[in-house]
Amino acid sequence: MANATVQLPDLTVGELSRRSGVPASALRFYEDEGLIRSKRTAGNQRRYRRDTLRRVTFIRMSQRVGMPLSAIREVLGLLPEDRTPNRADWARISQCWKKDLTARIRAMEQLRDQLTDCVGCGCMSLNRCRLANPGDELGAQGPGPQRLPDHRTDGYA
Repeated sequence: MANATVQLPDLTVGELSRRSGVPASALRFYEDEGLIRSKRTAGNQRRYRRDTLRRVTFIRMSQRVGMPLSAIREVLGLLPEDRTPNRADWARISQCWKKDLTARIRAMEQLRDQLTDCVGCGCMSLNRCRLANPGDELGAQGPGPQRLPDHRTDGYA
């Protein structure tokens, strides 16, 4: 007996929502934004390929680490549309953000390590803080959080 691949049915928006834990309204938004795709039935109901579940998971994980939807859309565009992405496809696109995520981790660690200096005195104002910013030295460098590297050029503002 030959091994036949069983074709599972596509998912409805409700099934995809239930399986992913993402509200149906968010799934429709992702589709409107070009992050996921659906087919329509004769009755105009959405049907999602089963691999869409992995894409939705990828979107949610990416959002949790602060990636904007435009960057997520760009990376998802590198995945094949004609077949289910495999491990090699996912490994390839994961390389796209390693450098950026490493930089974000460094910035978060710096923020964590300097947070006490910024709010520890209770004044919440760097132009008056004699410990973290005596004489408002940082104010002369321009607006924004001067102690965070490249805060004006990170591409996500």
